[in-house]
Amino acid sequence: MATMAQPVETSRTRHRPAARSGGGGGSEDRVKSILYWLSAFLTLVVFLVPLLWFVMRSLQPGTVIAAPPDPSTFFDLSFDNFRGLRAQGDMFRAVGNSLIVALGTALLTTVLATMAGYGFGRFKFRGSGILFGLILLTLMIPFQAILTPLFIQLNEMRLTDSLLGLVLFYSTVNLAFGTFVMRTAFMSVPDGLEEAARLDGSGTIGTFFHVLFPLVMPGMATTALFAFLAAWTEFLGALVFITRQDLFTLPVALVNLQQGTYGQLDFGLLAAGSVTAMIPCVILFIALQRYYVAGLTAGSLKG
Repeated sequence: MATMAQPVETSRTRHRPAARSGGGGGSEDRVKSILYWLSAFLTLVVFLVPLLWFVMRSLQPGTVIAAPPDPSTFFDLSFDNFRGLRAQGDMFRAVGNSLIVALGTALLTTVLATMAGYGFGRFKFRGSGILFGLILLTLMIPFQAILTPLFIQLNEMRLTDSLLGLVLFYSTVNLAFGTFVMRTAFMSVPDGLEEAARLDGSGTIGTFFHVLFPLVMPGMATTALFAFLAAWTEFLGALVFITRQDLFTLPVALVNLQQGTYGQLDFGLLAAGSVTAMIPCVILFIALQRYYVAGLTAGSLKG
């Protein structure tokens, strides 16, 4: 019996160091988890507090917003700014114009950038690198530097004072970045998938829609999101190319929120209009966040 008890005691002694090691690993994982949630909470505070502050400001009267902070009047909240914004019919028309321009820009830019990215990413032809480099070179030229020739060109095409002309202008400005994103997305797709589809008898169009299209969807979502946000928030181009008040986009209409003889700004209406302009951007970003992150990191692990 003594000889049988000895292995049991030895087995117990062998398991004791492992238990200590597991306990240390558990405390280390606990510390990592605490640090992770703490950093996530601090990041949330950094981004969420300014947003909540701005929303609260939009619920305050313009006199309170313009005055120095006063705790006694800081929580005098009401929806008078949004009621006043609704009373101005031009604002709803401006929101509709911005939606038409932003959605049209996102759609046209995504379609053209996908076609260009497919050509640059999946086909090899002479001068493709030089041509793609010239496209990227346009990213270094701000559109403000070529605003005058763009205006002359659109005016000759009778596209000034036209939402279609504004869509073409914004799509041209955002096309270079969209082409870069889509080329990276197509290059990250393994060649074997396309070759296997061709062996199964699928043509170029069928391979694109059934094999490549689901894989490059994050890149397309990223391109559409960037184009939408750029067209939704852009001010200078809309101010130059649009002179009719019924065609003003939301950024231009917000600048015209003035009252008084001397053109004094109503900060309450301006804050309410800015919050209204922010809502579609937040909704779109939340809806496409998963695709947006995947699209930005596409091709980062390609050897």
